Amino acid sequence: MDQHVLLGFIAATCTTAAFVPQVIRTVKSRDTSGISLGMYVLFMSGTLLWLAYGWFTGNEPVIIANAVTFVLAAVVLTYKLGEYRGRNRKS
Repeated sequence: MDQHVLLGFIAATCTTAAFVPQVIRTVKSRDTSGISLGMYVLFMSGTLLWLAYGWFTGNEPVIIANAVTFVLAAVVLTYKLGEYRGRNRKS
């Protein structure tokens, strides 16, 4: 494996792993009040674009990191949308 690819995998692992604590906290507490819906929608859009970029360029670290990050962010977004819908039903 080339050094630049290894560096890409290490960087991708670090940035993707940064989402794990937020996912764990959200799943355990089911509280997303401190999370911005707009930020997560925009972030996930960017993640999908990076995933497409990685796919078209054949960049494995970018593909893997953004696929995993998208799934992790989708978990949090799912909880956020559930909270958002619950609030609107009570109104």
